[in-house]
Amino acid sequence: MPWRPEDAPRHTHKADTAHLCRLWAEVANSVLAETGDDGHAIRAANAAVAREGAAQAMGGSLSTHGADRRATPRKSK
Repeated sequence: MPWRPEDAPRHTHKADTAHLCRLWAEVANSVLAETGDDGHAIRAANAAVAREGAAQAMGGSLSTHGADRRATPRKSK
């Protein structure tokens, strides 16, 4: 099931603007397409929104047009 921006507030309270809701849906759908795992897609989208929201609060933005904005998995040691 593709995620929609309207789904974001049900999964994270940090998606409190239209921009962050769109970002959440983009990341969730991208990760879902790659992995087929809804849980992973939601976690990645939540992380992306948290990072972007924090950057906006600091007066900047992490997102760029056309850039890959998915959450990157951590490498194990």
